[in-house]
Amino acid sequence: MNMSLLLAYTLSVLMLVATPGPVVALIVSTSMNAGPRQALLTALGTNAASLLLALLAVLMLSGGLALDPRLIHWISVLGCCFIAWLAVQGLREAAAQPAAQAPEKNLAGRGRGLATGFVVGIGNPKDIIFFVSFFPQFIQVGRTFEHSALLLTLVWVLIDLAVLGAYILVARQGFSLKYKRLVTGVSSLVLLAVAVVGLAYSLLELYRPGAT
Repeated sequence: MNMSLLLAYTLSVLMLVATPGPVVALIVSTSMNAGPRQALLTALGTNAASLLLALLAVLMLSGGLALDPRLIHWISVLGCCFIAWLAVQGLREAAAQPAAQAPEKNLAGRGRGLATGFVVGIGNPKDIIFFVSFFPQFIQVGRTFEHSALLLTLVWVLIDLAVLGAYILVARQGFSLKYKRLVTGVSSLVLLAVAVVGLAYSLLELYRPGAT
């Protein structure tokens, strides 16, 4: 086993997951507004999306699956549109609810859970780029292709759940709850920014000259 390569991959995943993005923003707002149980379900949904993206990356590397790059970009476009919709809902509710009266159900209580987490995760531009472009760089970490794919996926799952679990706990602290309205608004702005940037990138890739 290539330990130096594994360490580099582990640090890369840690930085990727811990860096604020659509998944982190969704988890934080869900934990604050719908409680830790709903946030955990949402985290499991995003994790399931990551597993699917990892599986697709492995199949593409093994030659068992050939995906049109345009299909990947269209998935990202749909995911960004959904993320933008969530962001707008969050901003509207953050603006409408007084901080002291915001109930623990508005932003994240409307059907958010496994399905919402999965849709946000599968359309997350950051994760798509990682699994399609970055993930293959570490596929030689193990003795065999199968061992490497299993190890890399397991490391991702463990780090992803651990980091998102930490965000869920931090979001439930008294300081965070005191500023629930502000954190909800900031989280929604992060979601909106990622959606706009991801949408622009995907559309440019779809319609750039020479794109297949």
